[in-house]
Amino acid sequence: MMLAAIAATLVSCGGGGGRPTFGDNEYPVTTAGTSSADMQTTYPASIKGIQDVEIRPKLQGFLTQINVKEGQTVSAGQTLFVIDNNTYQAAVRQAQAAVNTAQQGVNTAQLTYENSKQLHANKVIGDYELQTSQNSYEQAKAQLAQAQAALANAKEQLGFCFVKSPASGVVGTLPFKKGALVSGSNVLTTVANISSMEVYFSVTEKEAMAISQSGLDNIPAVKLQLADGTIYAHEGKVTKMSGVIDAATGSVQLIAAFQNPEKQLKSGMTGQVIIPRQSNNVIIVPMSCVSEVQNKKFVYVLGKDNKVKYTEIQVDPQNDGNTYVVTGGLKAGDKFVTNGITKLNDGMEIVPITPERYQQKIQEQAKAMSAGDIVGAMKK
Repeated sequence: MMLAAIAATLVSCGGGGGRPTFGDNEYPVTTAGTSSADMQTTYPASIKGIQDVEIRPKLQGFLTQINVKEGQTVSAGQTLFVIDNNTYQAAVRQAQAAVNTAQQGVNTAQLTYENSKQLHANKVIGDYELQTSQNSYEQAKAQLAQAQAALANAKEQLGFCFVKSPASGVVGTLPFKKGALVSGSNVLTTVANISSMEVYFSVTEKEAMAISQSGLDNIPAVKLQLADGTIYAHEGKVTKMSGVIDAATGSVQLIAAFQNPEKQLKSGMTGQVIIPRQSNNVIIVPMSCVSEVQNKKFVYVLGKDNKVKYTEIQVDPQNDGNTYVVTGGLKAGDKFVTNGITKLNDGMEIVPITPERYQQKIQEQAKAMSAGDIVGAMKK
């Protein structure tokens, strides 16, 4: 175990930093080859419920009841707020009284009309009197219909005092307190249906064109990285793409759907959408053999004369934290130094060895170290 720890210490010294001091200008060299790499592309994203409904009152009044709390789950039709309704209740009672009066008028007019028809049949009254009686009856029925319409309107206005949720979901913030004067211009809260979430993100115009050619169905399942860095437990599917390019940014918006059975995702959260992709016939190099200067990346490529050349390479911006996918500057068959790069200089002649021999020499040096050497190595 101690030997392994010392060897690890020597390797760390020979990574991005120096290298073990076994001399001979020996540096491990490997040949660049092509392989397949599982890559991923990330995009900043915003998260919304599949239905975010703003709750506004339809009339002006004072809040008398707030029947929900922030974050509470509500069902469609549930009463969320109550607005002072004394005036509207009085209007309903008044309208109901008008309907009752109009109904009595209809009843009286109907009796008069029925009696007039009998008198007319018996030649007691003429056509004019019968027609007048019928007109009075029809007028009474019209007045009743008008009163009933007024009652329905009064009841509707009273119903507006009871602000109900139009959909099932989770209650958002509650900016107003009991007693506040509110009107239709005020958003009392939002109700978000978060059983399934829509995650919005944008891609470049070039990427959007490629997606359009291949189709949304060919985009693999995507992942969601939350703001705390964790990966959401459920994968999502890209379901929609905007048909309009944002002129300011040159980007196109996409929407991915994620199921939310545990209600972990909340409307308004942010994160990153991760789209996996596989790259074929690419060159992969360890990060430990790459140096970075002013956002440019370099490796030491071995020439035929065993001299190294400080060579700039281009890499894919997405990486796994351990390796780079090279997109330019290095081709298959090139040989490059894998360890001890900070002790190299452009044009320096080295003795190339294999990475396996390099590790073997580290083990040999670890076995040969004295107790003082071990303490010194552990302190570095």
